[in-house]
Amino acid sequence: MDAKHTLLAERLLKKPASDFSDSDRRVLRHMLDRAPVSQDPALRADTLGARVADKVASFGGSWTFIMLFGGVLVTWVVLNGVLLASPPDPFPFIFLNLMLSMIAAFQAPIIMMSQSRQAQKDREAAANDYEVNLKSELEIMRLHEKLDDLRLVALEDQLRLITNKIDAIAAAVNRP
Repeated sequence: MDAKHTLLAERLLKKPASDFSDSDRRVLRHMLDRAPVSQDPALRADTLGARVADKVASFGGSWTFIMLFGGVLVTWVVLNGVLLASPPDPFPFIFLNLMLSMIAAFQAPIIMMSQSRQAQKDREAAANDYEVNLKSELEIMRLHEKLDDLRLVALEDQLRLITNKIDAIAAAVNRP
């Protein structure tokens, strides 16, 4: 960043260049390059494990899963508690409890991984939103400065014209 742009950035951000954060520098670089700051989150490359964790969490937290799992539980209890003469898992359904515990033991950390990834995505999206908003604000401030400069030039031109007319009138009045 050259000295002219550094001065502009310091004036707009109201802090010395040495205090600029990485985010500030990135936004300023995008301003100088006239490039967009926003990023498409769909372009992010996720690992296979991350995608599986998201799918498991998505399905495990859905009404479809709750209804299917409820149906399996009811079927298990009815079969082993009422219909079968010699049930493989009689009441109190110890094998069913073991299976439920194992499912919970695997499902909980996978859901936590997915939630952690989602929180990271949210933090990145918030940081990106901040940078986009900062760039927009700085661009608007820069436009206001340009408009103010244009108004000042226009006022100076008008003042020069008025001064010339006053001088012409004074010269005409002072002529004998």
